[in-house]
Amino acid sequence: MREELLNRFLTYVKVNTRSNPESQTRPSTQSQVDFALTVLKPEMEKIGLTNVHYLESNGYVVGTLPANSADFPYKIGFIAHMDTADFNAEGVSPQLIEAYDGSEIPLGQSGFVLSPTDFPNLKNYLGDTLVTTDGTTLLGSDDKSGIAEIMTAMAYLVQHPEIPHGEIRVGFGPDEEIGIGADFFDVADFDVDFAYTVDGGPLGELQYETFSAAEAELRFLGRNVHPGTAKDSMINALQLAIDFHQQLPEADRPELTEGYQGFYHLMELSGSVEESQSYYIIRDFDNQAFEKRKATILAIAEQMNKELGSERVLVKMKDQYYNMRQVIEKDMTPVKLAKQVMEDLGITPIIEPIRGGTDGSKISFMGIPTPNIFAGGENMHGRFEFVSLETMLKAVEVIVGIASFNK
Repeated sequence: MREELLNRFLTYVKVNTRSNPESQTRPSTQSQVDFALTVLKPEMEKIGLTNVHYLESNGYVVGTLPANSADFPYKIGFIAHMDTADFNAEGVSPQLIEAYDGSEIPLGQSGFVLSPTDFPNLKNYLGDTLVTTDGTTLLGSDDKSGIAEIMTAMAYLVQHPEIPHGEIRVGFGPDEEIGIGADFFDVADFDVDFAYTVDGGPLGELQYETFSAAEAELRFLGRNVHPGTAKDSMINALQLAIDFHQQLPEADRPELTEGYQGFYHLMELSGSVEESQSYYIIRDFDNQAFEKRKATILAIAEQMNKELGSERVLVKMKDQYYNMRQVIEKDMTPVKLAKQVMEDLGITPIIEPIRGGTDGSKISFMGIPTPNIFAGGENMHGRFEFVSLETMLKAVEVIVGIASFNK
């Protein structure tokens, strides 16, 4: 299983499947379609999954492992995403570090090093086989680790029919990194009682809480005149953007928050004296606090417009996803099941909120409760990304354990 998992993972990460937030197509990049149709679909059929099909409506490739026992009360799904984040994904050339000894790891010829001084989490992997980048690209463990783990687990179950299990559905989808991949998820087609996204980080992660999320696009309309005669007549749109930002709670920024603390995150700021734009994401775990944060954005804009005497601060806001705990806590079966499987395997479950979102956030509200389990990746979305092969193997064991759990 070890070599099969590693080879599968190395094959996947070498394919550029980066998503594109500016695209108007679904999926956002043709490379994801090609990956689904020419890599994943044939492999799913080869390992023995049935009813393997690609959904043009949403970009998912889906397959079924039929039940080999009538004793299982649930149909369970496993989901991972094909796309990678907004960092160079062309020419991924992974490095294999056998029996990691705790020292610095040169990342190819790039001049960058993966150092335990900068990344103390490396010390958790002494003796493990690590897969790293060569310093010029991301790795793509998020979430090709999850795809490789699910595929390897399904192959293992097919190869071992003596292991009883219920019906299992797997789905690999696009565009998670740009927040739209699950928007058109087909619940009726997937047809399970609950599912898991295999999209977490270190060993033991088991998550059923996410932020609730919104985005706010702001336009600031100025009045440009010569600066030499600007007194009492110029309205600098860039200054308006700065004034707006300074009225937000200073401590409520991502770099100053942790745990269950929410934030406002200024993602973009651009423009000129005549007109400027800013883009924020708004995050909180608590519904009341989430609504208050959105109201604060609108109240600041309203007050500025009142003081300016005209509508010069324009806000366009929309919700992106909600804390999936609201759905999952009504029936904690999938969480309890995964927790028990991890404990049976000697893995300590780490049940903490995700300070982000997963496809499971949207899918849970569509009707399929979908917590998240670890896939192994660390330092994701950049050149310092790495993953432990041993952790990936543990993820495969957890997937097999969940599929065959019947106590």
